[in-house]
Amino acid sequence: MKAVKFLFVALLCLVMAPATSFADDFPVPVDQLPLSVKEFVQNYFPELTIIYAERDNEMGGKKYEVRLSDGTKVEFDRKGKWDKVDCNMNAVPQVLVPEAIAAYVQATFPNNVITKIDKERYGYEIELSNDMDLKFNKKGNLIGIDD
Repeated sequence: MKAVKFLFVALLCLVMAPATSFADDFPVPVDQLPLSVKEFVQNYFPELTIIYAERDNEMGGKKYEVRLSDGTKVEFDRKGKWDKVDCNMNAVPQVLVPEAIAAYVQATFPNNVITKIDKERYGYEIELSNDMDLKFNKKGNLIGIDD
């Protein structure tokens, strides 16, 4: 009976090990980041450097997250495209914000800047320097506000 319990526990550990390892984050040396990640940082944050990077192994592929020298955090999807940019209290590079969203923010909140942008299935979620969160559909129309 002890042998059966031991085999059951061993089998359970073997089955669970791969599932848990997919959810782990691993530090990655900057020189081992995908070219698309390094080019993104170089193009949109040329004055900053990557000070930390990690890879998140998920069932569908690898995702990356980098921290820049000013505290900015950028997340990349499995294809190496940016998914989320969090510049803390600094402005997100204007070129990353769809024109309709930028125009809405400029007209409605002229004294604020977009400090975070997150691509979602429905569109975009942004955060302003006044800590207000705005949700936009893929066409850039406002669909929700969280203050």
